[in-house]
Amino acid sequence: MCVNYITVSRQMAFDWFRTPIDVNDDWREEIYRDHKAPFIIHDDQGQRKGMVGTYAFVPQDHRPFKKLTEEEQAKYARALEKAKAQGKEPPSPPRIPMETMNARFEEVTGKVNYKRFWLQQQLCIVPALNVFEPNYESGKHERWAIELASGEPFGLPGMWRTWEDKDGTVKNTFNHFTLNANEHPLLKRFHLDKEKRGVAILRPEDYDDWLSSTNPEFARALVQLYPAELMRARPAPKHAKDGELAQSTSKQASPQGQAELF
Repeated sequence: MCVNYITVSRQMAFDWFRTPIDVNDDWREEIYRDHKAPFIIHDDQGQRKGMVGTYAFVPQDHRPFKKLTEEEQAKYARALEKAKAQGKEPPSPPRIPMETMNARFEEVTGKVNYKRFWLQQQLCIVPALNVFEPNYESGKHERWAIELASGEPFGLPGMWRTWEDKDGTVKNTFNHFTLNANEHPLLKRFHLDKEKRGVAILRPEDYDDWLSSTNPEFARALVQLYPAELMRARPAPKHAKDGELAQSTSKQASPQGQAELF
């Protein structure tokens, strides 16, 4: 399931999604867990509004603390001593790793972290240029980019929420949905798991219906895999330095370029 994608710039959000992003936050182009990235909601007047939040429904500093083994306790104690000796801020205790960047849509009402926000229809759109998935058809792991055949940005259906930190700071978090892709001609080519998963992609004509929905059953019908004939996939090895793109972004909104169609 996708946990890494290329997001859009402010200008692309405005040009392609008709959405201004007025907040001052900056974000990287390539997004991983706990990175800041833009997402889109409806404001109180039913107009599209750009937000910036953390890519993980449960952010790192709100995940439960991990129960440490004796070895881990000793390692953490040494880290505390080292920080104290160097006059640095002590490290936080290890927390339980949680993968809440995407959610299995079929199970959204059965997960305590998601159920309330789905029933309240706290929905968002996550704008993306492509998503990355592992491909093993060559016999080894290769990172591939999945995108629209047109090269245009697209919107992932998701949910968002707010968290309040100890200092009173309020921050946003978001995720997006995945579906079973065992029968999808393109998406079934990724991952080694017996059950193939793929990101749901909204049709542009459904954007506002999705964002304005107050009915879970109505919204459920909008969450679908995109037609394979309108998508493409290509190898996208990661070879850039941290925080930089592994490929040029100058061609991302163009259908041209090196592309392997399914």
